[in-house]
Amino acid sequence: MSMSQSIPTYSYVVASNPNPELSLDPVILFAGESQTKPGHTLGPKMLDYYLLHTVLTGKGTYTCAGQTYTLQEGDSFLIEPEQLVTYAADPFEPWHYRWIAFRGSNLTPIFQAIGLTPDHPIARKGSNHNRLTVLFGRVFTAFRQRTPFASLEASGSLQLILASYGKILSHTQQVEQTTPTPSTDIVRQALRYLSTQYAEEITIETMAEGLGYNRAYLSRIFKEQTGVTPVTFLLHLRLDHARRLLRERIQLTVEQIAFSVGFRDPLYFSKQFKRMYNQSPTEYRQQQVNPQV
Repeated sequence: MSMSQSIPTYSYVVASNPNPELSLDPVILFAGESQTKPGHTLGPKMLDYYLLHTVLTGKGTYTCAGQTYTLQEGDSFLIEPEQLVTYAADPFEPWHYRWIAFRGSNLTPIFQAIGLTPDHPIARKGSNHNRLTVLFGRVFTAFRQRTPFASLEASGSLQLILASYGKILSHTQQVEQTTPTPSTDIVRQALRYLSTQYAEEITIETMAEGLGYNRAYLSRIFKEQTGVTPVTFLLHLRLDHARRLLRERIQLTVEQIAFSVGFRDPLYFSKQFKRMYNQSPTEYRQQQVNPQV
């Protein structure tokens, strides 16, 4: 069979989100599918949105952060914003792939948890490849049909797609269950706990108990890795949020702001605020609202 007879017919189709105003975060911009030409190359280029590809058939290469990856049927690759990338179809078996483009406000930690990062932007074929292929197709079909709730339908499919990659990469990169939890992971759990619970009436004892670690051990490794104790970190966190509220929520009193960020004694809050920033909460607010004063 000659080369011209063995190469699939070139095709390119794309559909944009018909109702992005109904999108959940992340917002999907468009989706598409293409049977590329032999050797077809895109880049070097840089995008301002995420672009996720999954390879249906054929082969190609993807270059990101100075590393080139060879991909084939069932593999996927992620392009992150502000990353210089190049990807090219194989000259003899050009790839046929589907893609989804999207933006989001808090995607970096999600992709880090999944295992897709600029240093490791690919996912090899997993047992749920067929499911991924279907989900990518559903996003495109929803946009192509332009139904009233196409955006919501597509958002649901994207959530399932990301969860599927998490499962694939957890199997290929997992650490044995008997391996002790690294101290960095423990500190990350503590930081997440404090950052989400700072407004509540929490203590280091309740945090340690909630996370399942010894208080003294948790406090020690926390200070080793952050340079401050959990108590000091929590105090700084609360005061920093208080400054934001003093600037942005003029309708709230100083007492209300103290309660909103986790202080149960407004006088203690004012004392700590002045100790930290060399001015009282009221003085800080006046300076921000009337900078000429």
